[in-house]
Amino acid sequence: MSERIGFIGLGIMGRGMAANLLKAGFELTVWNRTATRMQDLVAQGAHAGADPADVAARSDIIITCVSDTPDVKTVILDEQGVIHGARPGALVIDCSTISPQATREIADALRAKGVFMLDAPVSGGSEGAAKGTLSIMVGGAGDQFERALPVFQAMGKTITHVGGHGAGQTVKLVNQVLVVGNCIAMCEALLFAQAGGVDLQKTYDAISQGAAGSWMFTNRAPQIIQRDWRPGFTIDLQQKDLRLVLEAADELGAPVPVTSLIFQFYRTLQAQGLGSEGNHALIKALENLAGFEIKAIR
Repeated sequence: MSERIGFIGLGIMGRGMAANLLKAGFELTVWNRTATRMQDLVAQGAHAGADPADVAARSDIIITCVSDTPDVKTVILDEQGVIHGARPGALVIDCSTISPQATREIADALRAKGVFMLDAPVSGGSEGAAKGTLSIMVGGAGDQFERALPVFQAMGKTITHVGGHGAGQTVKLVNQVLVVGNCIAMCEALLFAQAGGVDLQKTYDAISQGAAGSWMFTNRAPQIIQRDWRPGFTIDLQQKDLRLVLEAADELGAPVPVTSLIFQFYRTLQAQGLGSEGNHALIKALENLAGFEIKAIR
């Protein structure tokens, strides 16, 4: 008999992930701070939990996917948190992107109650969450990774056990350094193409499948060309992740000068009220410097 799953956090990533667990046939109990976000999943057959502790009491494996380190601590450790409903032997899987150190502290608190934990941040944007093609980087005990593998396989395509507690979060931050590095390169390239007077769509067609191609360029350059700022991942969430990178890099003594610069560019966009736009709207920071905008030839 498959294990009962609880899912806490039905935002831009969590809603697609939870839907794929239902499609895979898991018994699912969900909870979200904004209760209306539970309605679609309940209509598809999920149960609605009263609070995180209630979700945990009904579940063998409890997945959390919320915005930031304080949110994870709240849904797991607070008065109505998972830790007060989970039975000994239960497994908590945190798919949020948070501090590696905080992850280890939460794992220690759960271990004291006889509850296991995996940190399993994900990458692939809302598209990957909806399609079940996420990359999932997992930290924690190997036997718990094996236990959770059917659950991960319902949500993702590339699933890698990368080490002990906190390792999943560290690898996710490595991922984010590459994501924003690819993003700034894409933005500079498109701005340069615009200044050079070439057709942006033909430029995209010419280079997207070669050595200069990337997931970011393939999926986000067309949106930039069409000035479509709908988020696969928002500026606010990207900036939160970069703050985690900069904090961890400072602790580790690792130089990340380009990531630091991108963090400042995103900050200027947040100051303009653009935090809910997609992270590819980074190009607007460069447009502000250049004094012109990307415009597709129609």
